Formats: sequence, structure tokens, C-alpha cells
Amino acid sequence: MSNLDREAVPAVCGGRGFVVAEPVRELLSPRRVKLGESSEVRRLLPNLGRRMVGAWCFVDHYGPDDIADEPGMQVPPHPHMGLQTVSWLHEGEVLHRDSTGSLQTIRPRELGLMTSGRAISHSEESPKSHARFLHGAQLWVALPDSDRHTEPRFEHHADLPVITAPGLTATLILGSLDGAASPGTTYTPLVGADLALARGADVRLPLEPDFEYAVLSMSGESYVDGVPVLPGSMLYLGCGRTELPLRAESEAGLMLLGGEPFEEELIMFWNWIGRTQEEIEQARRDWMEGTRFGEVKGYDGAPLPAPELPVTPLKPRGRVR
Repeated sequence: MSNLDREAVPAVCGGRGFVVAEPVRELLSPRRVKLGESSEVRRLLPNLGRRMVGAWCFVDHYGPDDIADEPGMQVPPHPHMGLQTVSWLHEGEVLHRDSTGSLQTIRPRELGLMTSGRAISHSEESPKSHARFLHGAQLWVALPDSDRHTEPRFEHHADLPVITAPGLTATLILGSLDGAASPGTTYTPLVGADLALARGADVRLPLEPDFEYAVLSMSGESYVDGVPVLPGSMLYLGCGRTELPLRAESEAGLMLLGGEPFEEELIMFWNWIGRTQEEIEQARRDWMEGTRFGEVKGYDGAPLPAPELPVTPLKPRGRVR
């Protein structure tokens, strides 16, 4: 998913300076961002108080939106570099096209994983014949320096590991959890899991104490480590946990995000992650000139133009508030 915010501003991310090395309960409120004329998302990362969770560096939650009489998601071709995109749905379908030639419809609880590497472009749209509701999350994972220039690729995994306990069904999106491993390619130690809680569920989820974690509420009434987390908000949990208490007052949907704190300092501007201002400037020139990022074939419409770079120089820094 693109960052379609036309008032794009740089975010400085990474480094261990502001990693909380002990359990905390830091509730993050979303920033509402307009995408086009009518669509709106709730942006949880980057957040004023928290830039990253492990290598997870961008989280948008959207819906449920009634698109029965609407075109639904319509995201024209746009570029990415230095990151992976994760498309995750609870309702609806998204048709993915990219410059490697991939064409794939992503359905609920199927993993659409795009590794941009050095350069890729893609589009996302609701199929012409689509379900009434669209509800999901769009997430990015920052690539470490050793892998950020890799060749671009797209993966689709419809069959993902499922972990069950009384009142809990956990679908493993990326990484590993409770002895299970996702088939999705990762480049740093991390985890992403979809948690479906039954009404009245009261469970404890095993965690890695060296990871930092956050939980995004997708739907329903739930308590994460005793804290009520409403849909569209996210609770940052810090490090040092071996388990996580979860309780649901109704059927509820959550996403668990975690990983080893990201060591490297980086710059995120629009849909690119780099390390220097020169890299971002070059990416913008290449996209506007039609080089390097390839062509998305089959999309009926023009690609998105890149926003102007800010006057203030872009500098990589660590985790700052």
C-alpha cells in the first residue's frame, strides 16, 4: 500500500536509543489520513511517540468500509524501495499488480508480501465485482542495509500456520510464534500474527523477551495486559515479556507485531526508505523520469506523481519522539 498523503513529511526511524527495555503499556492513538476524495485510514506508525516496533515501520488500519456502491480501493501505480509491504485483510479483496509482472487477488487472511529491494512499483485495487465491505491493514517492514538492494519479488501465501488455544485462533503472518513459522520471507527476527478471540476468551500468548511488541486492535472489545484497546488503536508493550495476557468481552480481532529492535538509522519519505538524502533525491528523480522502478502493466490509469521534497535536509537519526 502506498503512503498517499500528499503532505508527505520525512520520518527518522531506527536505532536503539528509545527502545523500552522493559514491559510498558503505551497506548498509541491513530492519525487520520485522507486517501483520495472519500477514503480514510488510521495511521499508527510512524507515530508522534513511537516510530518503529522491531522492523515494522508503517501501519495503517482501514475499514470496515461499505463499498457496495463504490469502486473501493483504487491505488494507482507508485514506487517503493528499501522495504517490504504486507497486505492483510479481514474483509474484501485487493487485486495486486507490480512491475515484476505479478498479478494476484489477495483475500482475507492470505499474505500478500512484496519485497521492494532496490526498486519496484505496484498498484492495488478492489476488483470490479467485489464484496460489500473492505477491512484490513497495510504494513511495512524496513529492510536491513545488507538486504535493502536485493532484487524485487512478490509472494502470495494462502495457507498460513494456525495456532489454537481455548478462545484463540492465531494466524501467523510473518516470522515465528509458539514453535510455528510463516512461509513468508523475512530479513530480521520478527513476528506478525492475526489473533481472533472468542467472546469471553482469557488467554496468555507466549512471547520472546528480546523482542519489542505492539498490538493493533482491528475489531471488538478486548483487553491487552489489562488495558482496553479500541479498534483502530495500538498498544506498545516494550521488551522483556515472556507472555501476554489477552481477554475479550466480545468477539475481537487483534494483530500482534514484534521483533528485535531495529539497530540501523534510516530515513522514510513517501514510499521510500533510505539512509541518506541523496538516495531519496535519486529515487524521486528516477520515479518522475520513468526509470528504475519499472512499469505496472494492466492498470487503467496514470501513476502517482511523487510529492516535493522538503526544504529542510533529511538526516537519518535513531528512535526519537
